[in-house]
Amino acid sequence: MAAGSGSIDALGQFQLHPTLGFIGSSVNFTQSNLMMVVAGLLVLALLWLGMRPRAMVPGRLQAAAELSYDFVLSMCVDQIGPEGRKFFPFVFTLFFFILFGNLLGVFPYFFTFTSHIVVTLALTLVVFFLSTGVAIRIHGLHFLSYFVPQGVPKALIPLLFVIEVISYLSRIISLSVRLFANMMAGHVMLEVFGAFTIMLGGLGLLGYMSAGLTLGLNTLLIGFELLVATLQAYVFAVLTCIYLHDAVHLH
Repeated sequence: MAAGSGSIDALGQFQLHPTLGFIGSSVNFTQSNLMMVVAGLLVLALLWLGMRPRAMVPGRLQAAAELSYDFVLSMCVDQIGPEGRKFFPFVFTLFFFILFGNLLGVFPYFFTFTSHIVVTLALTLVVFFLSTGVAIRIHGLHFLSYFVPQGVPKALIPLLFVIEVISYLSRIISLSVRLFANMMAGHVMLEVFGAFTIMLGGLGLLGYMSAGLTLGLNTLLIGFELLVATLQAYVFAVLTCIYLHDAVHLH
């Protein structure tokens, strides 16, 4: 932010910069890539350190790991059916990678890599091609019947087929933009209100009082951002399960 000059650069926080010194510059390894590595290591640490004791009465970390496992497994089975167990590793990895990526950016000196559309689009394309590939592998050319609603007059089939295909392809846009837009908007709000706090602090006693109010509001926004970060990871995982359900059952 450029609060000292009376202006707010709310989008500057999303700029990518090479990190890890010379190595980062030579291979264009940015802070976004670094946070992806950190998110992956945190997921592995949660599972490895959490399940390492294997105690009958689990401690806090083991309980968190077990609850995480059961939560995602239940999501897969409830949304996809018994076949959901086969997709559990993928959904589990996707959910916690996005969750940790969302949450990391709330802390100072960290970066939210899910605030970039290229990242959320890449994740969405993986989900899209996986679900489509599963549908083709299970149903073959019968997969095309997914785009023809039952009981439709034959004269309307060509029109409805085109509409259904467009709707199917729109998943790529809706899934990627939803995550990207929510994370970007939340951090922009935090940046703006944080800049207001600094700017108002230089306006004397009344400014200090106003700055206190904006600081309190910014604290509430941080809590709200933590909630949104968790919900967006959950929504992404649930929609992935729904798309896989459609691929398995064709409805």
